[in-house]
Amino acid sequence: GGERAQPREGAGLREQRPSPAAEGNGPRLRTGARRGAQPHPAKPVQSPSLASSQLVSALHKFTRHVVYRGLTSAEDILCLFPENFHQNLKNLLTKIILENISAWRNEAQASQISLPRLVDMDWRVDIKTSSDSIVRMAVPTCLLQLKIQEDAALCGNSPVVSALTVELSKETLDTMLEGLGRIRDQLSAVANK
Repeated sequence: GGERAQPREGAGLREQRPSPAAEGNGPRLRTGARRGAQPHPAKPVQSPSLASSQLVSALHKFTRHVVYRGLTSAEDILCLFPENFHQNLKNLLTKIILENISAWRNEAQASQISLPRLVDMDWRVDIKTSSDSIVRMAVPTCLLQLKIQEDAALCGNSPVVSALTVELSKETLDTMLEGLGRIRDQLSAVANK
């Protein structure tokens, strides 16, 4: 029943005492923590892949900051680094940023649109046929496939590309091309101002 087993004397862990040779005036080697003492927290060990991903993330944030602020001179970028940052590395990173900043700025401006973007278009002309003993039909139609990419920010940074296929009659295609022509003319007029 209700009896609990008592540990035998000498079984389990024993308090370790230093050997008589270690007892002297010199420092004692302690093999266990003092009762009531808090152990020192161990420093977390980082794997090389974690450290490198943190470095890449920090560099990405840094370059985004430079692009967002519109910094274009070496002095403006160099003053962002901490004082104790390695001088050669600071100069190298600043040089790389200045060489790429215009491309990064263009890419950032192009990706600001939050609406889906057209990334590809394909088309073909088909002939719809029908045979009936009374009337034979052969109508040309256009199949237009649009590949659309959703905004990466909405898709967790892995953009989703979907395809939309529409069928257009000759009349519908003419109306669409006329409307697109007017849009092109208005865009050209705005761009030339």
